[in-house]
Amino acid sequence: MLTLAFIRENKDLIIDRLDVRNFKNASDLIQHIIDFDIERRRLQTELDESLAQSNKLSKEIGLLFKSGETQKANLIKEKTSQLKEQTKILSEQLSEVDTTLKEHLYQLPNIPHPSVPKGNTDDDNVVILTKGELPVLEADAKPHWEIAKAHDIIDFELGTKITGAGFPVYKGKGAKLQRALISYFLDKNTAAGYTEVQPPLLVNEASGYGTGQLPDKEGQMYEVTNDNLFLIPTSEVPLTNLYRNEILKESDFPICNTAYTPCFRREAGSYGAHVRGLNRLHQFDKVEIVRIEHPQNSYQALDEMVNHIKTILDELELPYRILRLCGGDLGFTSALTYDFEIYSAAQKRWLEISSVSNFESFQANRLKLRFKNSAGKKELAHTLNGSALALPRVLAGLLENNQTDQGIKIPEVLVKYTGFDRIG
Repeated sequence: MLTLAFIRENKDLIIDRLDVRNFKNASDLIQHIIDFDIERRRLQTELDESLAQSNKLSKEIGLLFKSGETQKANLIKEKTSQLKEQTKILSEQLSEVDTTLKEHLYQLPNIPHPSVPKGNTDDDNVVILTKGELPVLEADAKPHWEIAKAHDIIDFELGTKITGAGFPVYKGKGAKLQRALISYFLDKNTAAGYTEVQPPLLVNEASGYGTGQLPDKEGQMYEVTNDNLFLIPTSEVPLTNLYRNEILKESDFPICNTAYTPCFRREAGSYGAHVRGLNRLHQFDKVEIVRIEHPQNSYQALDEMVNHIKTILDELELPYRILRLCGGDLGFTSALTYDFEIYSAAQKRWLEISSVSNFESFQANRLKLRFKNSAGKKELAHTLNGSALALPRVLAGLLENNQTDQGIKIPEVLVKYTGFDRIG
């Protein structure tokens, strides 16, 4: 959420940068926010003055009663009753305006970093790096869902029987490969200085608002309605909310956490061959990295996160590319996002396996996540997150790209985790 002070002082800049997102009606929305903020401050001033006057008269009444001037005290008491009624009305008006103001603020996305290109869809994203040789497979090469069935390592039909589409069952060497990837990702992250955390898989409404899943993406989350809780769409949500309503010290930076969790997304409206098999699931495993940074260092931290994920993909020997997302493909809360994609030789297309984002102070403002700077003044921190990595499409790429006539070859870096170097 952009701060009111920033909106008041940078109206034209915000409108200009939101045009990169193709965000409609930015000018009207910002003007509404400014108008409601003016009204909110006016009401707050009147309320403060009314409360101050009421407190002053209350003290005066006490002194009058002590001095025996009962009649005069009672006259003033009538005036305080009027002030209390006025205060009540002002409080109600202020609460109503404050609620409306927040509703408008929640509709305003983060402004893109100056390096974000203008564009409408993922076709306008900019490829900044491509690395690795694209594997050339035999003509009879299979997609991962056929490989999984042939080797009995992932059962999509059984998952549909138990729960529904998008909830696969991993079996035998498939389950062990999944566990191996999780352990490998966590070991790489902790070796790089990230502290491993096991967070809850359910979050409350305040946590959803804190990181921006609410009110923007409630349709994508599974809700436990009786308890007003949500299954996490990513461990970014609980990891970042660890610091909600916290005031940090400059010496606390950088804060680097990693977590493995199952993740849950409804993925409403996702159909077709491009979401077949592991390409898009309702429940999937992911290892996340989250950083809380001093504003001066957050873009250096973003580069470090990108380089860290590159080392993982290099070791997995997967061909990949990195894209800078255009404004139209940028997430609501992000200022700058890099997507990682691996190449699927069997499907002959690129599969997204990680997003690494700097939210600057957008989430921190919602979270009230601040720190005391060297001058002792409270300042908003910057938050960042990245997938390191999301497992389903990584697994799909490993199965498809490493298929041979002797079975599926396991990357050398994973063998010590799996205990086998081949499936089949």
